[in-house]
Amino acid sequence: MFTNFNAAEQAVHFPADRRLFLGIKPYIFIAIGVLLLATVGVAWLQYLIGGLPADPSASFAPVAEADPKGFPWWLCLSHWVNFFFLIIIIRSGLSILADHPRLYWNNDCTPDSEWIKFTPLKIPDNKIWTAKDEARYLSPVVGLPGYRHTVGLARCWHFINVPFFLLNGVVFTVLLFTTNQWKRLVPVSWQILPDSWNVFVHYATLNMPVEPNGFYHYNALQQLSYFGVVFILAPVAMLSGMAMSPAIENRFHWLPKLFGNRQGARSVHFLVMLAYLAFILIHVSMVAATGLVRNMNHIIHGTDSPTDTSGLYIGLGFILFIVAFGFFAHWLSWKRPRLLQKAEAAINGTLWKLSINKFKPHIYYSPKDISPYFWANGKVPECEEWRNMAADGFKDYKLKVGGLVDKPVELSITDLIELGKEQNITMHHCIQGWSGIAEWGGVPIKALVELVKPHANVTTVAFYSFGEGLYGGTYYDTHTLDNCMKPASILAWEMNYEPLTPAYGAPLRLRIENQLGYKMVKWIARIDFVESHETIGKGFGGKNEDDEYFDLIANT
Repeated sequence: MFTNFNAAEQAVHFPADRRLFLGIKPYIFIAIGVLLLATVGVAWLQYLIGGLPADPSASFAPVAEADPKGFPWWLCLSHWVNFFFLIIIIRSGLSILADHPRLYWNNDCTPDSEWIKFTPLKIPDNKIWTAKDEARYLSPVVGLPGYRHTVGLARCWHFINVPFFLLNGVVFTVLLFTTNQWKRLVPVSWQILPDSWNVFVHYATLNMPVEPNGFYHYNALQQLSYFGVVFILAPVAMLSGMAMSPAIENRFHWLPKLFGNRQGARSVHFLVMLAYLAFILIHVSMVAATGLVRNMNHIIHGTDSPTDTSGLYIGLGFILFIVAFGFFAHWLSWKRPRLLQKAEAAINGTLWKLSINKFKPHIYYSPKDISPYFWANGKVPECEEWRNMAADGFKDYKLKVGGLVDKPVELSITDLIELGKEQNITMHHCIQGWSGIAEWGGVPIKALVELVKPHANVTTVAFYSFGEGLYGGTYYDTHTLDNCMKPASILAWEMNYEPLTPAYGAPLRLRIENQLGYKMVKWIARIDFVESHETIGKGFGGKNEDDEYFDLIANT
């Protein structure tokens, strides 16, 4: 019987900490001040010294035969579909952010190096502070699904909707350029820049410029804004999201460099979200201020009527539908979470399996890149067997390898060393958002596979820990045999040229570099080769997959 989480269970395990907090580094305030001075301040200075500049909207040329007139049905539809998906993506993204509410410009994620944080908690110096301890409570009014430790369900919502958001954008772009509607959005002259500034000076100094009828024209600043949202924000959102994928980052190291590094991509992804929110706020305000009824008819019916109120009511109805869907999404998240998990696996699990999961990691980092700080995560084992071995330096440790193999074995660390040692410096990608670079030394899993000789029907390798999951029970996870055979897939007994410590998985931990961190089982007790992940646990491929609805294939 599958266990469903609910708000009450969250409250029992994790008392809600609803304290609001925003911590921003001083240099961010300086940058914001400089930006405001360079825009609004200069606009006011120009106005006070030279008066209002000429309004380019006052001298629009007559509408030519080849110019777009009105809004076709596909544009109206894609506009509302885009809005629906964007709201879900933003709300689920906020829940994902809440699981590690700090943003950085460096790959190390060293405490106090973040440029902004959304937690009042200070990391203590006198005990191990894990990434799980960092997770914040987020009201479900804001986030989807909200509450604490719901990153699995948040990712389900996020990644179910992202492919359809992108598909809608592709269809919109194709239709845009196969009709004359592209002329609405794409500037054809550099004159758009001074004209946009002139319009901005009007707005910034509280002087409304001439408002053209959007059925035929946008003013210069509107056109530039819409162009930026469609052709800059959307691609940057997509590329920065891709740059956070372990499968992509480990294969194409140049992609995160477009944003400085992996954490830079995460920060840019957040800033793109803020830009979308700012655009939505300003866009909706201007729609209301410049003729709500007429503007709603433009984007609902594709007509230019200033008196027909049906477009307004239909638009309000759609907004109410989005609100109602938010309530439904909350109910679905807590009452039918397996449906979400299965839907996300069917959509993105299939896409990733056919694409980025095939990428082979390329070793890139050197010793100078090793992080000065590496977040710990997971619950250090409390079982007596592990504690006794730890007290004796794991001299009596034996890795048990069995399942569907010709030659089951029990191997000490010395035995594993004799199978061969591989050393790699790689980046760790946690599902919560932090990253860190470390050296890992251990035996290639390929050597172990060659030793035990799995049966032909084996597709999956299960790794069991001495530790427990967040909600109790033995922690385990599974990987496809194919991923275990990829480059840099090792069983590590060494981290940063020293033996593993208890906090990081002693005596043995897993490294498979095209996967997220929760798949890297620590404190490994045994390994089984099996026919399918569905035969283990609750059948979803791992402890976090069983209890927290994480992904089976964790490439991004």
